[in-house]
Amino acid sequence: MIPIQWIQEAAHRISPYIRVTPLTFDPEFNVYLKWENQQVTGSFKTRGAFNKVLVLEEWEREAGLLAASAGNHGQGVALAGKTFNLHVRIFASAQAVPAKIEAMRSLGAEVILVPGGYGDAEKAALSEVAQTDATWISPYNDGQIIAGQGTIALEIIRQLEAYSHFKMRYATWLVPASGGGLLSGIGAVLSTLPERPKLVGVQAENSPFTHAIYHTGSQESITESVTLADGLSGPVEPNAITIPLIKSYADDFLLVTEDEIRKAIMFAWEHYGEYIEGSAATALAVALFRDISKPAVVVLSGGNIDPETHKQIINLESKK
Repeated sequence: MIPIQWIQEAAHRISPYIRVTPLTFDPEFNVYLKWENQQVTGSFKTRGAFNKVLVLEEWEREAGLLAASAGNHGQGVALAGKTFNLHVRIFASAQAVPAKIEAMRSLGAEVILVPGGYGDAEKAALSEVAQTDATWISPYNDGQIIAGQGTIALEIIRQLEAYSHFKMRYATWLVPASGGGLLSGIGAVLSTLPERPKLVGVQAENSPFTHAIYHTGSQESITESVTLADGLSGPVEPNAITIPLIKSYADDFLLVTEDEIRKAIMFAWEHYGEYIEGSAATALAVALFRDISKPAVVVLSGGNIDPETHKQIINLESKK
């Protein structure tokens, strides 16, 4: 388990480097929306990255930082490295969103592109770590990364106090999940509440590795396809600490289709004027298109969608 004290300490530690993102309420759909697309670097990943870097020993920083990323984690690590003048190398899939690759480079990271998907990039990065002295900054398989992501839950709980009609015990929290760092961090906070809400992980049908682990205990038979939720793609590192945490904290794990993801991206733009990426749209899609108990708390994990992809989705959905 992740101690709540770790998450409280992380919140204090990273506060100078992150934003407190808005929480809004949509009464028509009875959903509370946490806009992490407005976070520094456009994603919640900055929370965990800064928390991890801030607890490193000086010799670990001097060795340089190494990570694997679909883009958002890499941007968080790159920003932390730039802030503290550290060398950062990011292994990314050659299929990653070009805008995310460019964003990592613009923050000073050396980006190494690896043929294949995210899983291939992670394998290459772990192999590099084993052969060098570089300090590995996992996207999810690290207690301090998880603690940093869990600070979102502390923020949301404070922000919900402004809504006197909100009843936590009836709520369903919807959280995008891949490696499970965000879901585990939020789950650690919710598990301490006297009236614990329902916690549901969400993933795309086209890359359901964590969903399979949750429901069957194995990801071995999963075949992956291209998904708009690129930040949630790829297998989970074997024996990751998030695997038992997800099983302990989550009450359910759901999948959404690519069509539902597209519609959720469109909905966020039309109804709220917000850019959200496919990973964030998975959670919103469940709130919009599935029969769940409400109120729902939707964690919109990021907004780093390729501009041309967003434009194509808006044009396509507008014609329907």
